[in-house]
Amino acid sequence: MKIFNILGHFFLDIAETVIIAGVVFFIFYALIAQPHQVRGESMFPTLKTGEFILTNKLMLRFSELKRGDIIVFKYPRDERLDYIKRIIALPNESIQINSSKITIFNSEFPLGFTLDEDYNTENVITLGRLSIQEGQKYTLGSDEYALFGDNREQSSDSREWGFVKKDLIIGKAWIRYWPPEAFAKIRH
Repeated sequence: MKIFNILGHFFLDIAETVIIAGVVFFIFYALIAQPHQVRGESMFPTLKTGEFILTNKLMLRFSELKRGDIIVFKYPRDERLDYIKRIIALPNESIQINSSKITIFNSEFPLGFTLDEDYNTENVITLGRLSIQEGQKYTLGSDEYALFGDNREQSSDSREWGFVKKDLIIGKAWIRYWPPEAFAKIRH
């Protein structure tokens, strides 16, 4: 009978540990950070296919998204899929693509400014597509973002399927943790 008491306490301790670990993991996953795997070459060279990142979900509650931030979001055409792209234009701004140059128009710069993309190599070609066509000026709504991949020729992004509403954004790419030699905070 004593052995059953010892075994009972042992399994109860294990169950408590598993439940507490599960609750902590759930809170971390649901509210703070979520793992994602980079799939495809759309963010090359910043992120490479097969790398794993942590997405900071908490920052959406405490800070504003900025131009240049790399974010993870629900794909607007199929919300079961998560995509990762860089913010190019912010809510209420206008965007225009001309000869691989991206011009942003906003209240501070009503005549526009050419986007300086120091995270890209000089030979990046940005062409208009279905939703954002070459030479046309488009204005984002009050809750919309224009999102492009760094590797424009290999990226399905806002140029193809339009702007992304804020409620589809999961969080900001935070840390690259796999493979171990690539471990780093993600540069925005």
